[in-house]
Amino acid sequence: MKLLVTGGAGFIGSHFIRRMLSREHLVCCVDSLTYASDLQRLSDCMEHPNFLFVQEDICDCAAMKEVFDRFGPEAVVNFAAESHVDRSIANPLLFIRTNVEGVGVLLEQCRRREVPFHQISTDEVYGPVSCEEEQGCREDAPLAPSSPYAASKASADLLALSYFRTYGLPVTVTRCCNNFGEGQHREKLIPMTIDAALRGKEIPVYGDGLQRRCWISVREHCRAVEAVLERGKPGEIYNIAPQTELENLALIRRILDQLGCGHHLVRFVQDRPGHDRRYRMCAEKITRQLGFCTQGDFEGDLSRCIEWYVRHLKP
Repeated sequence: MKLLVTGGAGFIGSHFIRRMLSREHLVCCVDSLTYASDLQRLSDCMEHPNFLFVQEDICDCAAMKEVFDRFGPEAVVNFAAESHVDRSIANPLLFIRTNVEGVGVLLEQCRRREVPFHQISTDEVYGPVSCEEEQGCREDAPLAPSSPYAASKASADLLALSYFRTYGLPVTVTRCCNNFGEGQHREKLIPMTIDAALRGKEIPVYGDGLQRRCWISVREHCRAVEAVLERGKPGEIYNIAPQTELENLALIRRILDQLGCGHHLVRFVQDRPGHDRRYRMCAEKITRQLGFCTQGDFEGDLSRCIEWYVRHLKP
């Protein structure tokens, strides 16, 4: 299959591209190479005969038309997004431009060519989930995003699904919980914690640190997206989430323990505006409909992830 993967020089997108190349797909990666992108993530792909890299902005209509005309994709997977919540609070218009307008540009190119479109989304679109809720949000739960980032992703989801309902374009959406793994940007919680600890610096923790999140390895996320590409039903949303749920503070302390660093490095700071206390999703649908179940061992995956950052983080 000829796959157009946008945002492929980012953390999750680069892992997905390597998986698709190992399956002998033809892959064209489009990335504008903003601060969170890094071509080093794709260094082992650059000479692959089935790989093409194009540096372009998905918001550029003319550039996207040229990419579609040149490559002729049979499916599009959109990882391209501004994704850091703190940055969305400081500059929401940038998030609206990339995460909503950019998706619109891609959808128009797909509509004109009848190319299936897959949107990568997030559990944050559902908003906070009460601590008493055991199962979590299903795919038909109301959307209640709290941050500009989450609102931009919810908007993109709705826009993509409208192209299925209005034009019959084959569209699927996956919403995933927090990812972790090799090659994530330093501003994210796990690499930020490791980096600070290795330098002996304080680790800022929002509020009381008791916000609860589910975690999944990036490889499992990519495996789930592949399952939806192969077997997903057009017009459907699929949650991706294991049942590994941790408080942020507990996760940070686990990392510090493995590194042999003291908990005294933790420094509680003022909570950010609109910080949701807990996210949790029910992922029964993807198992029931597509036969996908998350695998792996969270403790082992986290330990290997920490070891990778210890080897690769540069001063």
